[in-house]
Amino acid sequence: MLEYTSPAKVNLVLEVLGKRPDGYHELKSIVQTIDLCDTLYFELAEEVSFQCTEPALNTSQNLVVRAANLLKQTTGYGGGAKVLLEKRIPWGAGLGGGSSNAAITLIALNRLWGLNLSHSELAGLATRLGSDVPFFIYGSTALVEGRGEKVTPLDALPTIWLVLLIPPFTGMPDKTRRLFSLLKPEHYTSGEFVSKALESQRKQGGIAPSLMFNTFDKIAFETFPSLEYYWNALQEVGATYIHLVGSGPCLFSAADNRSHAEAIATSLTKKGLKAFVTSTKPARRDP
Repeated sequence: MLEYTSPAKVNLVLEVLGKRPDGYHELKSIVQTIDLCDTLYFELAEEVSFQCTEPALNTSQNLVVRAANLLKQTTGYGGGAKVLLEKRIPWGAGLGGGSSNAAITLIALNRLWGLNLSHSELAGLATRLGSDVPFFIYGSTALVEGRGEKVTPLDALPTIWLVLLIPPFTGMPDKTRRLFSLLKPEHYTSGEFVSKALESQRKQGGIAPSLMFNTFDKIAFETFPSLEYYWNALQEVGATYIHLVGSGPCLFSAADNRSHAEAIATSLTKKGLKAFVTSTKPARRDP
């Protein structure tokens, strides 16, 4: 049996550059894995089977099943695998848990089935599963461009402590589609926020919270009408530089250190809110 951790992610910087001729949007983002993780278990079997500890995700349409079947069909592998997913990452929150699960499935089954596909070959398959999936083939810190299919690994950042606040309205249908539909030309940027963050990493070895950015922050309250309450709750307990995680509705704020993050999370928990303390996680693996 193989056991793999499957990390969540945050978009430290996320810019939407504009709409493409194919109808999709051009993105530019610095994406980072964090130490909030699911766990996946794999063992050889005659067919592909799947179980998940989260009942709502225990379906044949789960990205884990789709990833396994895609790899099997593409390579012509004749066997299967039994896969168990222990879910800890809140789903439908913007943390990329499903995409991470799919990428880890490709990585793990590539090893379990002895397929010997390279990172680039696995990433090519990942693009067929979703925009966030290719990033998780590489993990750690990366520049992500295009629709998400262009991934350039970056030097790992020093540890950044983060507070995550999970509103109770995750898993909204068509959330990402609605976010993009609300974008107007004035919301688009030209990549300047990513450029400043990359320059900071190159010269100073890190990305200051003041350089973090998410285009979707501008339309967050329009997309999630109740989100302002949770944003304000973070501010009230001393959090600064608050942003959506990816397409949300999860919020994050970078803290000065672990004790600062824990103090913020404790204050949120006392308000009856769901908060996590997490940190950046180098998670790059061999294929």
